[in-house]
Amino acid sequence: MSLIPARFTPGPANTPYSLQFDDVYHTASGGLGQARHVFIAGNELAARWKGRRTFTVLETGFGLGLNFLATWHAWAADADRCQHLHFASVEKHPLTRHDLARVLSDWPELAPQAAHLLNAWPNLVPGIHRFTFEQGRVVLSLALGDALQVLPELTMRADAFYLDGFSPDRNPDMWSPAVFTQLARLAAPGATLSTWCVAGHVRRGVQEAGFIVERQPGFGGKRHMLAGRFPGPGPTSTGIPDSHRALVIGAGVAGTSVAERLAARDWQITLIDSADAPGQGASGNRAGVFRPQPSLDDNRLARLTRAGFLYGRQHLTQLAERGHPVRWAPTGVLHLARDAKQENKMRAVVEAQQPPDAYLRYVTQEEAARLADWPVSAGGWWFPGGGWIQPPSLCAASLAAGGTRIIPLFGRTLARLERRDGEWAALDADGHEIARAPIAILANGVGLRAVPEAAMLPVRPARGQVSHLPAASGSAPGIVVCRLGYVSPEVDGVRCAGATFVADDLDPQLRDSEHRDNLAKLDFILPGYAADYDPATLDGRVGFRPASPDRLPMVGAIPAVAPVDRTTPLADIPRQPGLFAVSGFGARGLVWASLMGELLASQLNGDPLPLERDLVDAIDPARYLLKPPRPMRGEDG
Repeated sequence: MSLIPARFTPGPANTPYSLQFDDVYHTASGGLGQARHVFIAGNELAARWKGRRTFTVLETGFGLGLNFLATWHAWAADADRCQHLHFASVEKHPLTRHDLARVLSDWPELAPQAAHLLNAWPNLVPGIHRFTFEQGRVVLSLALGDALQVLPELTMRADAFYLDGFSPDRNPDMWSPAVFTQLARLAAPGATLSTWCVAGHVRRGVQEAGFIVERQPGFGGKRHMLAGRFPGPGPTSTGIPDSHRALVIGAGVAGTSVAERLAARDWQITLIDSADAPGQGASGNRAGVFRPQPSLDDNRLARLTRAGFLYGRQHLTQLAERGHPVRWAPTGVLHLARDAKQENKMRAVVEAQQPPDAYLRYVTQEEAARLADWPVSAGGWWFPGGGWIQPPSLCAASLAAGGTRIIPLFGRTLARLERRDGEWAALDADGHEIARAPIAILANGVGLRAVPEAAMLPVRPARGQVSHLPAASGSAPGIVVCRLGYVSPEVDGVRCAGATFVADDLDPQLRDSEHRDNLAKLDFILPGYAADYDPATLDGRVGFRPASPDRLPMVGAIPAVAPVDRTTPLADIPRQPGLFAVSGFGARGLVWASLMGELLASQLNGDPLPLERDLVDAIDPARYLLKPPRPMRGEDG
């Protein structure tokens, strides 16, 4: 899982020189000039993105980021540019933020774009990192990892390719038939390709993959470059209705997140919820935990929570920059081991994966006690960028960010959906139509089970009671601490502790017995801390989390049949036309909501997906038709 950052030194003409590949990052004639001549002009971007709604570029080596920044700079200066520019790039050895800032300072004309990139630059951990700029009009998807492993996991239709790895004799994998085959898989009809490399085996390999290529005048000291085109008639329909209208059922973190992400793509959303305000159901707690869940084998849960956490951090920052701050605090999250065996595993995860300290590090019992400002009985994981989020404030910020493109209809209860004239009509209990649209998205938590078209999805309610503990401002702990439960810092005079997890229990009343359970968890987390609290006097809140048997979300198109042969490929399972689900978050709604909203919005809009294909398949709602559901388990806090 670990990434090795780029190591470089000044080379000929002060050009950055890679120590890993023993090669320069760009020609001595100038990296910016090469980006403009070989890649921007070589793909005829100004002519090809003119008047387009979206345009997608895929690059095979991010390197110093010059090609991305030059493309963004050209887009910003072009009055006839496409509405949305998507730029995807693969990089095995990314630069640290410090090194990237140092090399980009050589191109002052790119300073505005470079400043935004540096501000967003991620913790260097594997996966797809997605960033949005220019109020969402420019999107960068940076896939960190080996191209041979990463490219097969990408989902997009690229309109232009930048082939820009180190030279074939220094980095042969980047110029291999396996890479060219993936480019052909990802190519939109009529896609173009360009590269400075004219080696014979590269030209032949690109041709064998299906591209038609020719030599063109090169840049600087190079006589030639290659330019190519993938056969096809040019841009085609994505299959998404041109109206770009959708119904979203549910105004919790799932529904408001997908509504905001679609609104950012100029969709018109009607949001329906039976409550009188957003975030009143399972998303109504005062403070929820925001952190990933690593594992030694870096399994799908670990990868999904890592991706959700990192994207969520970026999204929180961008909502604030747009004037819609979420109430949250990056206090850090301390996850204590249950016992010595688990502590050894937690230490092993950090030793094996070598994550950046800013993302995750192992701490001893002594350091954990200092962080918590309270005696503890174990060490564990420290997530410096984690913290707590107030879920209703995230819901409200998402609606505000969507502006007039989101029409909320509160106090309206969906009784059923009905297909009318190619659209989904939302009807109330009296059969009156609330609203209609070609696309309907069920994000109504456990209420999804009452919709017959989605009844096959194994969403189950998990009752969760949180105890509210009176707390003085500045009292310990000032961080979130977890250990088979969690305790938050003081928020408005109250500290949240919990939470219980009781499957298929729909009783909304507070229970002293569950307060006692939460206080027992609190004592396990912070020994002696619960002694001053009487469960009979505590306030709290009960919510019903939509849980899935495998603890992974359910995001995507809803199946139209059940059952199917278990050897059926996921892509071949028939789906309800225009009907989608965003559910099954369990106790991890705050970690997943923003990314899952971005994923579904990308699917509906025909954009590059922000997750690897195996993870998209792992959360496909149709997966349960191909395997028997496992018994639902509680979730370790």
